[in-house]
Amino acid sequence: MDSPLDTVTWPLRTDRLTIRRLAIDDLPAIWAYRRQPAANEWMTREFPTEGAFRAHFEKPQSLATTLVLERDATVIGDLMLKVEDGWAQEEVAVQAVAVHAELGWCLDEAHTGRGYAVEAVTELIRCCFDDLGLRRVSANCFADNTPSWKLMEKVGMRREIHSVRDGLHRTRGWLDGYGYALLADEWRERA
Repeated sequence: MDSPLDTVTWPLRTDRLTIRRLAIDDLPAIWAYRRQPAANEWMTREFPTEGAFRAHFEKPQSLATTLVLERDATVIGDLMLKVEDGWAQEEVAVQAVAVHAELGWCLDEAHTGRGYAVEAVTELIRCCFDDLGLRRVSANCFADNTPSWKLMEKVGMRREIHSVRDGLHRTRGWLDGYGYALLADEWRERA
């Protein structure tokens, strides 16, 4: 088993969306919206060419952590689900193996404003807690990326971190950052 995501029965479905594993054939559609200024502004890496983009996403680590978001069989976004170990002291480190997930997302701007991102990330969180049995999920963004942190709040995540000018943006210089998280027991209490 290469990835904890291999234990999930794919695809996941919501009322309007399908979430599935990334396939190499998805890369042209993803490249098209990742190049849009609104999306590219906040991505952690800018790719100068489609070839560089493809080379990155063909790597096993990218394939193992990237999910595709579809609406009516059309790719409208992608999600990152990276299962990680929690921090622990050495004597109990085995109990912290693969208990946490870092989440990320990117949506084609032609499909924003319709609640798709909230629907998709809510299902991704459900998958983390119910299907994968994780204890915590987190996500980070630049504080200036208002749509991203508002999404985190809409899905019930709590702001745990406000770091001051700790992240260097490629065009905006040093910016503040936000870190959000949610625990499995908090999720279940709301359900």
